[in-house]
Amino acid sequence: MVNILVVDDDPEIIDLLRLDLELMGFEVDSASDGMNALKKAESKTYDLIVLDVMMPKMDGFEVCKRIRANRTLVNVPIVLLTAKGTIEDKIRGFNAGADDYLVKPFEFQELMVRMRALFRRTGALNRDTAPVKKDEMLESGDLRLLPSSLEAVVDGKLIKLTPTEFEILYCLMQHVGQAVPLSTILQ
Repeated sequence: MVNILVVDDDPEIIDLLRLDLELMGFEVDSASDGMNALKKAESKTYDLIVLDVMMPKMDGFEVCKRIRANRTLVNVPIVLLTAKGTIEDKIRGFNAGADDYLVKPFEFQELMVRMRALFRRTGALNRDTAPVKKDEMLESGDLRLLPSSLEAVVDGKLIKLTPTEFEILYCLMQHVGQAVPLSTILQ
């Protein structure tokens, strides 16, 4: 199970993110201020921290710096999710140790894509689908998928796919004739 810590002083944002992330199959803890966030991060292993900047007791920039200064937490991915959207704020966030920076208001799908990119780097995401075998070829009708080259053949035409396009198509082809839940596709 992937564990995520959501830190925000707005209870509505915490509730919204908790609901969406839990529906995606993640385990979610929350904190409403920087001090509590730091205590939670030090007491439990998290695969990702979603961190607001403007909070009471300790702002997100400081929480991020302290997490990065802790040897046991230094590799935990951090996404700053904040209303502070100036270039100076973003620079400050990345200099504090954030792995990504998303400005409010935001789309949940964009947050998921950014989280997935971080999970790919850390290996934290447990896939619901089987891993791709390089020599495996999937076929469905006029479509053939070539994992070794990240290509598809459609009606005899060779199409180069991005890694994300390939993964989505691979997932769908593993479930031909079935409805594929959004959570499976996003994972």
